[in-house]
Amino acid sequence: MTGEPASRTVLDDGQIRHLELIQAVVARMGNNSFLIKGWALTLMGALLAFAAGNGSRTVAATGFVPIVAFWLLDGYFLYKERLFRRLYDKVRRPGGGIEPFSLDASAGAERAGTLRAAGSLTVALFYGGLALAQLIALVVLL
Repeated sequence: MTGEPASRTVLDDGQIRHLELIQAVVARMGNNSFLIKGWALTLMGALLAFAAGNGSRTVAATGFVPIVAFWLLDGYFLYKERLFRRLYDKVRRPGGGIEPFSLDASAGAERAGTLRAAGSLTVALFYGGLALAQLIALVVLL
């Protein structure tokens, strides 16, 4: 007895390659999200420094626009990553009914998925922190 469960699923080479393909997409979505956060932090730091250095309330107020844009874009990437994780879960199960090498993740789509993902704790804390810093700069400049 090897200690392995008797009902262990054996995947063929095609399924393994399909799972690797999906995992590569998930990794790209995660990397995109990371890059978006980096750009958001860099841009907001520059805008805050410029607004504080010049005493510009207009720049401080305008800073909310990129925060919202980056927040929604990051939510979009997180939502897409979740869709591909659901597809991965279906492909790994026997009889999942997924066409080989299909990357159609629309079966797991949900209404307002991007907004729901943007409201997730980690994304909301990051962009909420940026918005709070922007708000503090705006109040200080008033």
